Amino acid sequence: MKKKIRFCMMNILVIALLASLVGCGSESSSSQNTADDTEQAQDTESSQQNRDAEETEENSSAVTELYVQFGADGETFVLHLDDNDTAAAIANYVGTTTWQLPIYHYDDFEDWEVMQYYDIPSRYEIPDNAESITSEQGGTVYYSDPNRLVLFYQDAEVSGDYTLVGTFDYTEEFVTAVEENPVLEGWGNKIIIVSANE
Repeated sequence: MKKKIRFCMMNILVIALLASLVGCGSESSSSQNTADDTEQAQDTESSQQNRDAEETEENSSAVTELYVQFGADGETFVLHLDDNDTAAAIANYVGTTTWQLPIYHYDDFEDWEVMQYYDIPSRYEIPDNAESITSEQGGTVYYSDPNRLVLFYQDAEVSGDYTLVGTFDYTEEFVTAVEENPVLEGWGNKIIIVSANE
């Protein structure tokens, strides 16, 4: 009888030992699987971020033109972008959402007969590489820190620190569109619409 009990106890111990070994192996395997899944997810996320960064860089460097309307129903004119970080940042932002920019002032500041300022919302971070400018050609667009586009629609000799963004083809139609940009009803201001698509 003692032998039977001892034999049963041994079997129970062996079974318990095997069960615990199987459980440990499973737990170890589960931990390894979790670690592998986490590493794989991080690799996938990192790869996606790299692809997104490359795509953004490709898109912004590929964009050489933006389209600008003076007024909500105005004719569209092509802004030929300069090859610099400032123009690329603007093109990248405009590529994600069309801008409706209000004119800063249109008849009560010095040199308003040759230039206009358009306010860019402060949420956009735009690099500034300003240089001192003293002579501007009509149709030239500059960036002025903080967050303002400056359009010279007439030739001018105005001193300022600006970063070149691009140029419009200087035509009579262009000058007329800028000068006759109507005050937008309900806004009490003039606007320009800047988009990535015509």
